[in-house]
Amino acid sequence: MPAAPSVSAVIDDAAWLAHRYDPDHDAFHFRRVSRSARMAVPFLTDQHLGEEASPLVLRRADCTATNGPRRAPIHFLFHSAYCASTMLAHVLDQPGVATTLSEPVLLNDMIGWRRRGADPRMHGRVMDDALAMLGRGFAAGEAVVVKPSNIFNPLARGVLLLRPQARAILLHAPLRAFLLSVARKGLWCRLWCRELFENYLADGFVRLAFGPHDYFRQSDLQVAAIGWLAQQQAFAALLDWAPDRIASLDSETLTRDPVAAIAAAMDHLGLAVDRGAIADHPSLVRNSKSGAAFAPGERQRDLAAAERAYGEEIAQVVGWAEAVADQAAIPMTLPGALAAR
Repeated sequence: MPAAPSVSAVIDDAAWLAHRYDPDHDAFHFRRVSRSARMAVPFLTDQHLGEEASPLVLRRADCTATNGPRRAPIHFLFHSAYCASTMLAHVLDQPGVATTLSEPVLLNDMIGWRRRGADPRMHGRVMDDALAMLGRGFAAGEAVVVKPSNIFNPLARGVLLLRPQARAILLHAPLRAFLLSVARKGLWCRLWCRELFENYLADGFVRLAFGPHDYFRQSDLQVAAIGWLAQQQAFAALLDWAPDRIASLDSETLTRDPVAAIAAAMDHLGLAVDRGAIADHPSLVRNSKSGAAFAPGERQRDLAAAERAYGEEIAQVVGWAEAVADQAAIPMTLPGALAAR
């Protein structure tokens, strides 16, 4: 068996992905995931990377006792689901410019630990160290762009406070497009929306004038819309809080002219923009989830098919959600949109 690498060797090598956090032992779990392997999967989860039977377990204190990881500029891509966020994250990954992390499980662990009652001060210290472990680029001068799962959105402001130099993009689908995606994906997706909403309730993330029993009377698509509104409300508050650091982008703008939208995103994040590298990126021509070739206009055709099948129900839910949004002063269109380049 080869000797285990030293702590400093692990921390200095970005291929050692900080994958999990174990609060019982105050330890990070690492696994080796090369840059190419990260780009070959939609999410950095065991489902897509495969189970790691023997992760490298390092005490948090040992990780932070080294000279410290090479701290790259770190930025965030927060999203509200079904908005081409995985495609955007993959295209932003350009050697020498930025490396990206798509939904690292480490951040899921952090929100799960918080829900289980983590001490807030301890949670803040560990989060700071977790961001340091994630913020390790492959090359000097590379930034790191983290796209957390949208279950992490309740902690978005917290991580931006911990990293005051970080910038963020809030990527979202317009409500109608979001609901069309949910409807066409079927029962599993409707159940996922209910699970996400349940978690948001537990996080205190939903600030709307409904009682606990009201949600039992709502259809699947109404619950999906309420989850969307909760995220829209939080995104609007973030934009109001730090308009100089945070910008919004919607999925229809992104997919209509991806080169211009991604160039604007890179400019906002302070990354060197090469429109040729964007246009030639393979992620623009393949499905970000399956990896299959992605024909131009495919997403729009899928949404049009869903419109024919579910349009009447969705129109009713959108009208209802707009009334809820009006009462709660939630903008249906976010301010702070990225300017095209």
